[in-house]
Amino acid sequence: MSLYVLIIDYILGVIMWTLIGRSAMNIFQREDSQFFFMRVFVKYTNPIIKLFKFITPSFIIGPLIPLYVAWFFYMIRFYLMPYLLGYSVMGMLSFPLESEIAAEIYRIFGKN
Repeated sequence: MSLYVLIIDYILGVIMWTLIGRSAMNIFQREDSQFFFMRVFVKYTNPIIKLFKFITPSFIIGPLIPLYVAWFFYMIRFYLMPYLLGYSVMGMLSFPLESEIAAEIYRIFGKN
């Protein structure tokens, strides 16, 4: 797999997981909270949410909007990226970022 594919997937993956993290953090914190991590999640995800505003239905409640936008990044990573790269099947090649993280977890905690 070429380097540019990994870079694109890592960027899309970080955006997706940050949006999911914002939704999860929003369960415990308000968006205008002074908690450092919540401020970071809001600051870095607001521009992305604004980009998707034109396709975000108005009936979705505010705390779920980041999760809705994250779904698009998931769909791009799982369906569009492998299709554009010419893969005939979906699988671990769809998520290199998560594959690398899982491999490192197995290396650290796995049986030798």
